[in-house]
Amino acid sequence: MLTEEEFVEASAFHRRGWSIAAIARHLGRDRKTIRAYLRGERRPGVRRRAVPDHFLSFEPYVRERLVEDPHLWGSTLYDEVVALGYPRSYVTFVRELRRRALRPRCEACAGVKGRPTIEIAHPPGEEVQWDWLELPGAPWGGEAHVLVGTLSHSGRFRAVFAEGEDQAHLVWALDAVLWRLGGTARRWRVDRMASVCEPASGRLLASFPAVARYYGVSVDVCPARRANRKGAVESRNHFLAQRFWRTLVAKTPQEAQAKLDRFSERIGDRRRRGGVTVAQLAAQERLVSLPALPYPATLEVERTVSAACLVSYEGNRYSVPPGLHAQQVRVRRRLGSEEIELVSAAGSVVARHRLAPAGAGALRRHEEHRVALEQVVLASLTSARPCRRKQNRPPGEAALAAAAALAGEEADVVVSLDAYARYAKAAR
Repeated sequence: MLTEEEFVEASAFHRRGWSIAAIARHLGRDRKTIRAYLRGERRPGVRRRAVPDHFLSFEPYVRERLVEDPHLWGSTLYDEVVALGYPRSYVTFVRELRRRALRPRCEACAGVKGRPTIEIAHPPGEEVQWDWLELPGAPWGGEAHVLVGTLSHSGRFRAVFAEGEDQAHLVWALDAVLWRLGGTARRWRVDRMASVCEPASGRLLASFPAVARYYGVSVDVCPARRANRKGAVESRNHFLAQRFWRTLVAKTPQEAQAKLDRFSERIGDRRRRGGVTVAQLAAQERLVSLPALPYPATLEVERTVSAACLVSYEGNRYSVPPGLHAQQVRVRRRLGSEEIELVSAAGSVVARHRLAPAGAGALRRHEEHRVALEQVVLASLTSARPCRRKQNRPPGEAALAAAAALAGEEADVVVSLDAYARYAKAAR
C-alpha cells in the first residue's frame, strides 16, 4: 500500500517521464504496485482487502431496498439477503451498511432529529412538566404506569405509580406528585395525553379545565412530535428507567413506591447542575400552595373477590357479602373522601368501607359480613366420611374391556359360576 506522500512523489516522477521500473526502484516498491496506483486501480492510504468482499454482489439489492424504504430495519434486510445467499454475520452486514452509507436521508425525519437546539429559560416556580412513563415487566405483573412531574427550573422530579392512565388516575397522580414536590408551579406543560386533550387538535377536553382551575394553574399542550419542548421530564424518564427501574426489587406497587420516593430524594436531588445540587436549585422555586383536598375525581378499578369474600385495594383488604367470591367487582373511590364503595357487576353497591392507609395491610370486614360468611361456611361442612385415598383399586372389567378395544383386541370373556348357581337355584 502506498501512502499519500509516496503516491504524490510517484505521480510527479511519472509526469517527468520516469519509467515504472525507475519509480519502483526509487521508492523501494514493486513495479506492479506502482502501475496499479498510477492507473487508478488502487487508492493511496486504502489497504487492499485480504478477504473477498462478500457484500459487493449484494450491494445493488440493498441499495434499492433502502431507497424504497429508508426506515427498513437492518435485521429485516439481513433476513432477506441471507435468503439470497449472503454468507456473513449480522454484525458484519450492518457494519457494511454504515461504512458504505447506503441508508438514504429521510427528509420527513430530518426535521425531528439533528435540528438546532437551544436552552429555554425557566424562571423558578414557573413550570412543571408532566409525562407518563410506561415500564414493561413489572414484578407484580403487567405494565407499570408512572406519572413523572419535573420542575423545569431546578430539575427536581417526583413520580408515583398508578393503576391506569385515565383522567381520574391522572388527577390522583397529579395531586400525589405535587404534594411530594411541596406545591405546584404556575403552569403545567403536558404532551398530547388523551386524558388531557384531543391528541389530533391539542384542544383541552371539556372535563380538564375544571382540574386546572381547582389548582389555579394554566395548561400548555406541546405541539405534536416536539418532545424536546418538555425535555426536562423526558430526561428524568430516561434517568428513572435506567437508574431505578432496571435494578428494582419489589413485590408490590406499594413497596416500589416507597423505594421510588427514597430514590428521588437521596439520588435524584443530589444530582449536580451548574455546580450546585438539584436540591439547592429547588429551594429557589416559588411554588403555589395546594388545596387541602385533591380535586374530587372518581376512581374506579376492577378486582376479583377472593374465596374469603375479600377485595384487595392498595395493599389492604375489604369484605363483601358471601356469594360474590370469584366474581368481578369495581372499587369506587372519590378523591378526598375517606370511604370506598364496592360495586357489583350489576351496578349495585354491595359494601362501603372506611379507607385504610395505602400499604398498611389492613383487613376491614363488617360484622354482618363475618356472621353471614360463617353461616355459609358452617352450612357447607359435612360429617360424611371422605374417600379413602390409599385403597387398592385396579382396573375393573369395564375398563379392561375398553382398553382392549383401544388396542384392537377382543376382550376376554369372563364366566362367573356364581351367576349360574343363582340361576339354578331360582329355577328349582
